[in-house]
Amino acid sequence: MKSLLFQLILTSFVLLNSDNNVNAGVTSVFIREEYPSKDIPLDNEVFVVPTGHNSPQQVHITQGDYDGKAVIISWVTADEPEASKVQYGTSKGKYEFTAEGKMTNYTFYKYKSGYIHHVLVDDLEYDTKYYYKIGNGDSAREFWFETPPKIGPDFPYKFGIIGDLGQTYNSLSTLEHYMQSGAQTVLFVGDLSYADRYQYNDVGIRWDSWGRFVERSTAYQPWIWSAGNHDIEYMPYMDEVVPFKSYLQRYPTPHLACKSSSPMWYAVRRASAHIIVLSSYSPFVKYTPQWEWLRQELKRVDREKTPWLIVLMHIPIYNSNDVHFMEGESMRAAFEEWFVHHKVDVVFAGHVHAYERSYRISNIRYNVSSGDRYPIPDKSAPVYITVGDGGNQEGLAGRFRDPQPDYSAFREASYGHSTLEIRNRTHAFYHWNRNDDGKKVPADSFVLHNQYWSSSLRRRKLKKHHLSSTLGRIASH
Repeated sequence: MKSLLFQLILTSFVLLNSDNNVNAGVTSVFIREEYPSKDIPLDNEVFVVPTGHNSPQQVHITQGDYDGKAVIISWVTADEPEASKVQYGTSKGKYEFTAEGKMTNYTFYKYKSGYIHHVLVDDLEYDTKYYYKIGNGDSAREFWFETPPKIGPDFPYKFGIIGDLGQTYNSLSTLEHYMQSGAQTVLFVGDLSYADRYQYNDVGIRWDSWGRFVERSTAYQPWIWSAGNHDIEYMPYMDEVVPFKSYLQRYPTPHLACKSSSPMWYAVRRASAHIIVLSSYSPFVKYTPQWEWLRQELKRVDREKTPWLIVLMHIPIYNSNDVHFMEGESMRAAFEEWFVHHKVDVVFAGHVHAYERSYRISNIRYNVSSGDRYPIPDKSAPVYITVGDGGNQEGLAGRFRDPQPDYSAFREASYGHSTLEIRNRTHAFYHWNRNDDGKKVPADSFVLHNQYWSSSLRRRKLKKHHLSSTLGRIASH
């Protein structure tokens, strides 16, 4: 009966919402009052340092391999070096296994980081809850995480999407609202701490505070990281000219597992999704390492096993806000044709501090001498969604271009987060939730139709047969 109810709800939802309907785009009239944001003071309880000498802090995990059977667990000990060791098992307080990793630290201007630990925990079982312990003696801390289902086309899974978070009171609302969503993994589209808004030693201090701030989520579920412009930290006046120095030291990615030459771009498979992370601030023009890697990675995508193809980047390809308008044009020119050819389902981006969702459109027919000058409807194109509204101190981007372009389906300058709930190989539910004075308010939603399984007549027949069989089994009960 639950499956039948889901089918009825899905049918109604499809009639009311689609990922490329013919209605005019909507510019929300909601106006957010708090502008600009302010960072939470460092003595606030959200940044509390765990008690005990050398107690682990800033705990965060990410996927550690290509297929979801490993995690990278990272943390910082502030007082002195100690073994990078994780004890873990499937029962709370009973740790049957041990994994060891590596420790590092770095300086930024005169700031000296704590001791940063990264441990790969691999050979895990799918769909299993693991408990883990880090640290020594009375200062040890315990957490847990759950592995995803095995790779397969019909495993439901729920992702959260957050971008441009920072560490303001609005950031806190976003984080708390997300944690109530029931999502299992965050797809993070860049700009983590906004520590680059500070100078000298305060840059490193604000990376530490942000790590403690997000630990309430990052210690318990993977965040799939991508970097933004505020993570670059190119600061010649401080003699700091190594881009992404703090980010790369603190937030590792499983790039080697997907044969990437850089931690800035990589791919993972999780449940029924193939997720590709691109770098907006690394070379991506023809024949560069990122370009070559993406060309090969798209060939590795198996839509029979992972029907959902998702791309993350920081700069949006399509954006109708005055802020950062057309900044994504060079990446669009390099990669949009590939996205359409390989039927990418959705592209998530940040950077613009507002929310916007596009229809399925493309501009791949245009060239300097002929072709369509403007984006046109394209059923093979992705939906482009900008979620750069986490809550950082720069405030909202409230100046949308007028009139609203035909490619823009919905836009609003508010703080918030999104969720993508994959139900099966053909459909997923998408929601964007606004932060309205501390309340979580659903503001935009639609059914996302899978590009691969919706495009082939053979697959549509298979889907119809699968649905008929499912309803038949329900009726027999």
